[in-house]
Amino acid sequence: MNPIEILKIVDAIHRDKRIDKEIVFVGVESAIATAARKQYGEETDIRIVIDRETGEITGSKDGVEISPQEIGERIGAQSAKQVIIQKIKEAERDAVYDEQLSQVGQIAVGLIQKVEGGRGRGRKDDPGSEGGSIVIGMPGVEAVLPRSERIPGEMFNIGDRTRGIIVDVRKNGSKVKVVLSRIRPLFVQRLFEQEIPEIQDAVIEIKGVAREPGYRTKIAVYSSDRHLDCVGACIGMRGSRIKNVTDELNNERIDVIPWSAVLQEYIANALRPADIEEVILCSMLGRAVVLVQQEQRSLAIGRNGQNVRLASKLVGWDVEIMTREELESDLEKAIEGFTLIEGIEPELADKLVGEGFMSFDDLSIIEPNDLMQIGELTAEQADSIIEQAERYAEQEEQYKSSISGGSQAQAAKEKEE
Repeated sequence: MNPIEILKIVDAIHRDKRIDKEIVFVGVESAIATAARKQYGEETDIRIVIDRETGEITGSKDGVEISPQEIGERIGAQSAKQVIIQKIKEAERDAVYDEQLSQVGQIAVGLIQKVEGGRGRGRKDDPGSEGGSIVIGMPGVEAVLPRSERIPGEMFNIGDRTRGIIVDVRKNGSKVKVVLSRIRPLFVQRLFEQEIPEIQDAVIEIKGVAREPGYRTKIAVYSSDRHLDCVGACIGMRGSRIKNVTDELNNERIDVIPWSAVLQEYIANALRPADIEEVILCSMLGRAVVLVQQEQRSLAIGRNGQNVRLASKLVGWDVEIMTREELESDLEKAIEGFTLIEGIEPELADKLVGEGFMSFDDLSIIEPNDLMQIGELTAEQADSIIEQAERYAEQEEQYKSSISGGSQAQAAKEKEE
């Protein structure tokens, strides 16, 4: 292989494969060194260097210089070319891998080529399939949308165009495998960034996303421009902007709420459409007690607890919905229960419920230093109180389990009768 031939190979690969010339040179050097070891012995220390300007090959064997003629004579051109081809394939794969790795967290688009383990194998008039993994055609890579990363209930047909965010990139032999997802909260965020010009221009900022794929998403948005209705901008005239997002998400419900630096206000917004009376923060427990009117309670909680669950995820606090009457009742029960613990006087019980501790279970996880500070206690006193709270909490759990077990047994007996 003469220098001119090497330069031509490097230039051709650089242009055809769009691989940086330096990567190609390194690949060729490695290929020639590999071929040389087959001639001199695998344990031999072979170093090969190609002049980037002239293509001249120089090298050494166990530290002793090898002439270009010896390299050419001892290394078969065909053998070297085969290794070079393999190294170039690896370089090409690595270039694609690096490119795709830089796109993790971004949206990728492709055509569905295969639906594994289901119906819908190629006809556009087929009703589609939930099936298994979806194989998606993308330039230079093998893209897969696993069943676990798909929105529940959505159907696919071969030839359909689909989108997902890249969540993983792997080297798979000579190919690159890209794993996509359509269920991550980040997917919703990226769709909003594509659909809402104000988000693209950084006039509106997405502050948080909480999602239960296929059912409901809550997304918090904010704008420093007080004259801009950031919620209205995201929804669009008669829902025109958000419709594109919900269509992509298989008609998943999306609640767009205004973010606020005032946590109580943010929590109240997150629980929309329910009307909130008051939000009480219990900082030590990371809990927010939200007070509502009785007629708003079910709306605040949502079907199967979905509304309050998503609100909790969005704000990062444990949110508990109560009426004022329920709160007062629980406070009385908590004070009464805490005074059963040796070392807790009524005054300390009042302080504890004032900090949001409403049960033995809450008290069992308090930090000893916090308890010492609240009650002006010694370390031994605090440890004793926490140990007692743990025992009471275990007793309550056992009692609840026995009641639940008895109810199930009674139901089974009635069913048999």
